[in-house]
Amino acid sequence: MDSSNYVSLSLASTLWRSLDISANNMANANTAGFKAERSLTESYNSKGNAGPEDDVSYVLDKGSYLDDRQGSLTKTSNPLDVALNGDGWLAYTTPEGQTAFGRDGRLAVDPQGNLVTLTGNKVLDRGGAPIAIPPGEKITISRDGTISGPNSGTIGTLGMFTVPDIQSFNRLGGGLFAAPGGAAPAFTPSDTTQVAQGFVEESNVQPVVEMTRMMDIQRSYERAVKLMDEQNTLRQETLRRLGKV
Repeated sequence: MDSSNYVSLSLASTLWRSLDISANNMANANTAGFKAERSLTESYNSKGNAGPEDDVSYVLDKGSYLDDRQGSLTKTSNPLDVALNGDGWLAYTTPEGQTAFGRDGRLAVDPQGNLVTLTGNKVLDRGGAPIAIPPGEKITISRDGTISGPNSGTIGTLGMFTVPDIQSFNRLGGGLFAAPGGAAPAFTPSDTTQVAQGFVEESNVQPVVEMTRMMDIQRSYERAVKLMDEQNTLRQETLRRLGKV
């Protein structure tokens, strides 16, 4: 395989991963609080033996990063819906017992009285413990996360945490992130994040922009594969002619 095929192969493999990432973004365009993922690529210049004119540039997959831009807020008027304004994260305990961070504020109260997400994750308070809501209590959540009710007074404080190393966390699906290797995360309160009760933060994926990106990636991938096919056809034709000689 000559260098042109290696270049095309490096580009095609990188584009394939980028296509997977973009497709996952599109699939979560309607997931509340979802943050898009972006691929990172880099050019690697391989020095040739015959001088600069013999150099070859390859495409390297350098991983991905989290697009943590704020999603738009949609008013629902549901007192159990909350959206975060700022860079903080809500914390949850998943049904599997794993601690995760996310921005999905579509909440409910389960039969045991725990404040949970619609997918069953228990919402944690400022100290990292589950939040219990008294039966029948109509709660109010203030901008600083304080949860209170007319009958019970102050019930607890919704946990809003800063996670500076969120880029290194593992995606669990549904916009959730967990510390790598099952490590215990630090619950560092975010003092710059505020709660908007009766609102939901939408995904920060822009469907039209993401679809355009997917189409561009698909076209680039097809060109890279076509170039490899053309090189292979040329090589086969060369060998065929040499065989006749």
